[in-house]
Parts: sequence; C-alpha cells; structure tokens
Amino acid sequence: MVGVLSYLISFLGILFWGFRLVVVFCATMEIDFGYEPINLNLEIGLLFLSIPCFALVLKRHLGGAFAYFILFTFYFGNDLYSRITANILGTQDVLIDAIGVILPLITLIDIALNRDRYGSGEDKKTVWFYGNKDFDRKLDERADKNNYRT
Repeated sequence: MVGVLSYLISFLGILFWGFRLVVVFCATMEIDFGYEPINLNLEIGLLFLSIPCFALVLKRHLGGAFAYFILFTFYFGNDLYSRITANILGTQDVLIDAIGVILPLITLIDIALNRDRYGSGEDKKTVWFYGNKDFDRKLDERADKNNYRT
C-alpha cells in the first residue's frame, strides 16, 4: 500500500507543476507575477514533458520518477548552480530552483525505496484460502493416498 508520505510528495510535485504553469502563463501574458521563467520556451516544453512523468509517478513506476528527476534537475539545477557560484543567494529564485531540484529527488528516492510500489495483484478476500501453502500440501498428500490403480 502506498503511504501517506508518498501521496504527499506526489501532490507537492503536482502543486509545484501548477505553480510553474501559472508563472509561464503570467510571463506569456506579460503580467507581473514576481517570478520569471528561466527560459520560456524550454519551460513550456518541460511542462508538457512532465505530464506523462506525473502519470507514471502516480502509477509508482521508477522510470517515470527517473525521467521527472532528470528533466527538472537539468532545468532548475543549471540555474541553481549558476546562482550559487555567483553568490546570489538572497533572491527567492534560489528557493524555487532548490525546490525544483529537491522535490524530484525525493520522489525518485521514495519510489525506489518503496517495496510496495506496484501494489499487490491478489484479492484479500480469498488469499486465506488460495494463498495457504499448508492446505495445498495436505491436499496433495491426501490425493496421493487415494490413488487407486488397477
């Protein structure tokens, strides 16, 4: 079963995606929002590429989490690195860039370390009967003893 923390991490990723969507919308409509996209065309592409990644993350596939991590780290990590090396740490853009790098990393770690990431395909109502190996063993022994040959 997927835990509450996994749902929270996925929900925060979707909220961050929605925030970046608002930032791109305000930048294209020339509305002063307070945040500017790093590269408008690249961010629009990133928003479209992250939709299938979120679908795979919600299905708990490791490939989707890895693609999500690579895309966002490539986009936000480059800007974060340039701001840290230029010693521009007082701006709010550093916080957004850090969230853009840390959130996919946490998602990747969560899906990679979660043992129940694919869920169980068995029905809990009948697992007591069909999943019981002791019953199968007793049935096999009884079937072997009742073999009448002529």
